[in-house]
Amino acid sequence: MAEAAAPAAGAKKKKSARTKSARKRARQTPRKTAVNRVRTGRARTAARAVELAITAGDKTKAQAALKLAEAELARAGQQGVIHWRAAARKISRLAGRIRKMG
Repeated sequence: MAEAAAPAAGAKKKKSARTKSARKRARQTPRKTAVNRVRTGRARTAARAVELAITAGDKTKAQAALKLAEAELARAGQQGVIHWRAAARKISRLAGRIRKMG
């Protein structure tokens, strides 16, 4: 007799959505999460490129990277992936660091 594997200790059985609206939400959430993760990643990668250029001491490269990062961060803020004020603060701080490079 093959017995079904017992759930691990502490593991909960996943409940399925019952109402029509809950089923729809269960369909939408994974899709939106995937899209938002990509958008967040693009913004973070763009900001990291500026940070690397600043660390390397290359002002022209940092300014070019900031132009791209500013667009990505602003878009992420506008779409609600990150808070719009957090995006503005990040852009401002990166620009300030480039300005201080001399």
